[in-house]
Amino acid sequence: MRELQKKIIDFEMTKPFINPEEEIRRSINFIKSYLLNRPFLKTLVLGISGGQDSTLAGKLSQMAINELREETGNKEYKFIAVRLPYGTQADEKDAQEAIKWMNADEIFTVNIKNSVDELVKAIQNNDIKITDFNKGNIKARVRMTVQFGIAGDNNGIVVGTDHSAENITGFYTKFGDGAADITPLFRLNKRQGRLMLKKLGAPSHLFEKIPTADLEEDRPSLPDEKALGVTYEEIDDYLEGKEISEDSAEKIENWFIKTEHKRRLPYTVFDSI
Repeated sequence: MRELQKKIIDFEMTKPFINPEEEIRRSINFIKSYLLNRPFLKTLVLGISGGQDSTLAGKLSQMAINELREETGNKEYKFIAVRLPYGTQADEKDAQEAIKWMNADEIFTVNIKNSVDELVKAIQNNDIKITDFNKGNIKARVRMTVQFGIAGDNNGIVVGTDHSAENITGFYTKFGDGAADITPLFRLNKRQGRLMLKKLGAPSHLFEKIPTADLEEDRPSLPDEKALGVTYEEIDDYLEGKEISEDSAEKIENWFIKTEHKRRLPYTVFDSI
């Protein structure tokens, strides 16, 4: 195994094999413990895109809330699924099916298009050019602002969807979808998340679909793997300690090094830079 590969695997906490049932229980217990140790919190909030990661995180969140209500007798516990389209979302049907499958307690929809467009317009009034890529990051940060706003009015926290196969490449927006209070999927790679959804009985097309960030208008529904230049199968193999091509390993490691700043709190004068 490559020296850096071992260090990255240790950092990302991934295992070469998982028992899906055990990891489902581990995530649910983690969510429940977080809330029970903070009795002033009663709500989980999560944006649902209709993809694999939010579908899994949402189902685990609802299962944790169901158990908390039953075990404590406190009916204040609830899970809020949030739809956050920019205009019309191409895979809206998948998002709605995911929410129906997880049986979310409450569903909020906030269309971010007007807010994003007005914000971009206000910034550009200062002779600043906002590229399509930059606008995509603004969309992600506005979506997270909405989720924290909802959580703030419901004694809640925001659930993140970040997992180790995404974390390793930094394939998320800093302070956007990378911002959350808890991330119950961290330690899992992409194929392990699929195994858990299969075990839970999720509709197969929700976790077999091609992963996309869907933030850029110039490149709508751009597959993650095309943007990264490496497949999730290769990333998963790498995180499981397997040997992959030198070219792919170098791409993964370069992404990890380049995006290190996304995986830490803001730097202070006491940090090594």
